[in-house]
Amino acid sequence: MGLFSFLKNAGAKLFSKETEAAPKTTETTGTATVDAFAHQKAALLKSAVEGLGLNVKGLQVELQGDTAIVTGEVDSQAEREKVILALGNVTGIAAVDDRLTVSAPEPEPEAQFYEVKKGDSLSKIAKHFYGNAMKYPVIFEANKPMLKDPDLIYPGQMLRIPPQA
Repeated sequence: MGLFSFLKNAGAKLFSKETEAAPKTTETTGTATVDAFAHQKAALLKSAVEGLGLNVKGLQVELQGDTAIVTGEVDSQAEREKVILALGNVTGIAAVDDRLTVSAPEPEPEAQFYEVKKGDSLSKIAKHFYGNAMKYPVIFEANKPMLKDPDLIYPGQMLRIPPQA
């Protein structure tokens, strides 16, 4: 549990330009309108997590500014980390406040998060963390279903790097 930082301007474009601009143009009309847009964005974030097939019991997503607050219960540490990444790798989200609980009886080791840099590939990242570029499928599998193709990563994206087995 904790607060995880992400690059606000990198990630999947889940929100339309109108949705992004709306709170800025309606602030003079009161907080009710701004709250409505925050709820709309939170609903989109929740749908994105559910759309990836991530198993979260009682999933709730709230938005405060550019921070997504997530609550619910997951079966494993890996599932928890995937939910955090699914929310944080969205354009407009600068942080994820993780309030998820893990129901697994045995605690699992936490993975590291890594921010993709320009020129990175999964092979290069695997070489850095595991000393072997051919272990890139470990990183790819750890980031499914958010990653659909091992060649489609972008600078600013956060990846889950599981501990070496």
